[in-house]
Amino acid sequence: MKTISENACFGGTQGVYSHGSSACGCDMTFGLFLPAEAQDGPVPVLWYLSGLTCTHENAMTKAGAQLWAAEHGIAVVFPDTSPRGEDVADDEAYDLGKGAGFYVNATQEPWATHYQMWDYLADELPSLIGENFAIDMERQGITGHSMGGHGALTLAMNLPGRFLSVSAFAPITHPTSSDWGKKQLSAYLGTDETTWAKHDSTLLMREKGFDGPILIDQGSSDQFLDLLKPEALAEAMTAKRQQGTFRMQPGYDHSYFFVASFMEDHVAFHADALYAG
Repeated sequence: MKTISENACFGGTQGVYSHGSSACGCDMTFGLFLPAEAQDGPVPVLWYLSGLTCTHENAMTKAGAQLWAAEHGIAVVFPDTSPRGEDVADDEAYDLGKGAGFYVNATQEPWATHYQMWDYLADELPSLIGENFAIDMERQGITGHSMGGHGALTLAMNLPGRFLSVSAFAPITHPTSSDWGKKQLSAYLGTDETTWAKHDSTLLMREKGFDGPILIDQGSSDQFLDLLKPEALAEAMTAKRQQGTFRMQPGYDHSYFFVASFMEDHVAFHADALYAG
C-alpha cells in the first residue's frame, strides 16, 4: 500500500492511499478520514460510496463528512467507483465503464477482467483497511449517493450482520426497471435478468429487508427522479414494515450541495447505531 497524501483535518487525518487490487487486477485508490480518537484505539467506520463519474475524491472534498465524523469519532472510507488504468475497459458514455462500476462483479467481456467491484468492496478493501488502520470492523455503517446509494443499499441487504446502519442520498432504487440499471446490468452481467435481482434495492427490500435502521434522503427537484424511482423503494419499505425513514427534501436537486446539506444528519444517524449499547 502506498501513501499518496495525508493532511491534518478537524483534529484527525485525511489520507489518500493506493494499492494493488487482486479483485480488480489493477491499482486502486481510496480516501480514509481517521478522527483524533483513532490515535488511542480502533474507531467505528462509515463507508461512503460515490455516484456516476466520480472517483474517491469527489465526496472526500465536496460532501463535508469529515467535520461531522470528527465530532462523533468515526472514520470514513471513500472508495473509488470503478477500476482504473490504461488496460481497463471503458466506454464513451459517462454511465458505463470507468467511473460507473455499479458495484457489481462483471461476468461479461470486456468488463469481467477488471470490473469486480462487489468483491473489492465486500472483501478486499475491508480486509486491507482492517489490517492497516485503527478501525473497529465490528462497527460498520454504509452510505452513498446515486449509484453509490444503490451500492450501499445492496451491499447492506446482501451482507446481513456486516453493517449496523445504512443510508443513502438520492439512490438508484430500482435499476432492473430503469435506464440507469438495465443498460449497465445487461452490459456487466448479461441478459439473464435473474442475475440482476441481488443488485436492486427495491427487490431486495421486498424479499428480505435490512436488519437495522435505514435513512433515505431524496430531493424533490432532482433532475433524475424518473431514473432513480424513489417511490419504488418507499413502497417496498412500507410493505416490509422496514425500520427506517424516507425523506423527500423540497427544492433539492441531485448535486453535492444536496448531499452536503444533509450530511450532518446522516453521520449522526450512523453514530447512533455504531455507538448503541
